[in-house]
Amino acid sequence: MTEQDSAADPEPEFTPEELEVGRLLFAKECDFTWAAATSDQLAPEGLPEVAFAGRSNVGKSSLVNALTGRKTLARTSNTPGRTQALIFFELGARIGLVDLPGYGYAQVSKVKRNLWTETLFAYLRGRPTLQRVNLLIDSRHGFKDQDREAMDLLDRAAQSYQVVLTKADKPKSSEIDAVMAGVKQELSKRPAAHPVVRVTSADRGIGIAELRAELARFAK
Repeated sequence: MTEQDSAADPEPEFTPEELEVGRLLFAKECDFTWAAATSDQLAPEGLPEVAFAGRSNVGKSSLVNALTGRKTLARTSNTPGRTQALIFFELGARIGLVDLPGYGYAQVSKVKRNLWTETLFAYLRGRPTLQRVNLLIDSRHGFKDQDREAMDLLDRAAQSYQVVLTKADKPKSSEIDAVMAGVKQELSKRPAAHPVVRVTSADRGIGIAELRAELARFAK
């Protein structure tokens, strides 16, 4: 177990069988199916879905690529705010993955931010196939005001979400522990938040197998 792993959630480890189910699921073909920039463009409902949300440059695309074992499924960019639509993927005809627009990028116009918020809320509150939103938080910084605004939106939509700390290979384990304590304290007051916090690194593979296993529980 690595130092970063010591900051992970206190639930019992997944069984080898559960980890293998997750590995096999995320090794299946994953294809782009739909893009939606406005609420009236949302993809038709079908498979169970899990979504990924987070501030611009939090490592969202890198995490989706790491989960699926691909390098270019979700585009990565050094330019914050590049993902400006909800991007839908289908994984092995069993579950949908949805890459939500990054938020918190100051150079995006207020009109566009409002449009994103409207589109996201329409998706979050009216999507019975949506099983969970993974809210990605940079493990070096913890919650920012934009993250709290996103959680307000998720709470209002009564949509279950789970915090996933990213880039866990960057800070020291003691720093992650401090961030984790603050995150859990804030989540205890959030009605739609899942109590377990995942710790991940797309570069080092930390927590990837466990997150795969958890998300596999929602697959068809």
